[in-house]
Amino acid sequence: MSCQSNSSTSTDATDSVKAITLDVQEAKRILDLPLHCLIAEYPNKLGQVIGSEQDLKTPKQLRPIFYGCFDWHSSVHGYWSIVRILKTFPELDRDGKIRELLKQHITETNAQVELAFFQEKNNLGFERTYGWAWLFKLQEELVTWDDPDAKVWAAALQPLVDVLVTRYEDYLPKLVYPIRSGQHDNSAFGFSLSLDYARTVKNTKFENVLIEHASRLYTSDRNCDIAYEPSGSDFLSPCLEEALVMSKILPTEAYRKWLKDFMPALFETQFELKPAIVKDRTDGKLVHLDGLNFSRATCLNGIAQALPELGHLKKVGHEHLAFSLPNISNDDYMGSHWLGTFALYALFHQ
Repeated sequence: MSCQSNSSTSTDATDSVKAITLDVQEAKRILDLPLHCLIAEYPNKLGQVIGSEQDLKTPKQLRPIFYGCFDWHSSVHGYWSIVRILKTFPELDRDGKIRELLKQHITETNAQVELAFFQEKNNLGFERTYGWAWLFKLQEELVTWDDPDAKVWAAALQPLVDVLVTRYEDYLPKLVYPIRSGQHDNSAFGFSLSLDYARTVKNTKFENVLIEHASRLYTSDRNCDIAYEPSGSDFLSPCLEEALVMSKILPTEAYRKWLKDFMPALFETQFELKPAIVKDRTDGKLVHLDGLNFSRATCLNGIAQALPELGHLKKVGHEHLAFSLPNISNDDYMGSHWLGTFALYALFHQ
């Protein structure tokens, strides 16, 4: 593994951990995963509702941009991974082949076909809200990239993004209770990624809707016991995802008070959380637990950044990231088609 460890110092000894540095070799290792699967049409989990025989089309016919990587959301965040890596390590595409692949796929024509699928009456809730949030993150990377091609790609995707933003705004007032699962439909995870996008593009209306409903759903929560996590196929931590999103919407003092009520154990300097174990990486559900280790790392680091006295959480996050990082390549397709994204996201959020 080509990641390097750098010592970081802090006034608090519990905050001294060896952060894992993403170097160009590790970035290429992660990059190769979505590059392979973006054009791998099969196997494929369509996840759609069939309204008639007219809906029986190939993945590429239905979704000419996001048809690879087993399912729609994994394809979307595969593109996010590629864009994020190329922005950071442009030398990985010296011959321009990756850029050409993106040019062939992210076109206005293809984006209109993608939009038509989401407007079909039987699929208005398709990928709500996990896939929507990842599309927002992809768009966030594109609109912040000072690159002429990225501007073209962002313009092509913007109509679909706008539709899903409106759909999100319409959905949240109807959501009486948050979804607290450890998988795709977890409400807190969708809030978190979507808030990042709304703030980056200065969509104040969308940001305020997200804040309003995250506050409504989570402010009164108390005593989230992480001892009951994980379930057997989690790749998100219900407790930690909620703690992370609340760090993004509450002022520091209010967040400190809320978190002490919600997860008081996090304030113990000897707080421990063992990485999740995967016993069969060919099982698409069991391998989720590698992703849980990555998403836990992201959350723990985000919480520690919000409250510096919780620097000891960075060590726990580091342990989770280091535990599963070797598993993201030379792996079965059930893991390799998506795990690289979660590893990359964790690495960028240390």
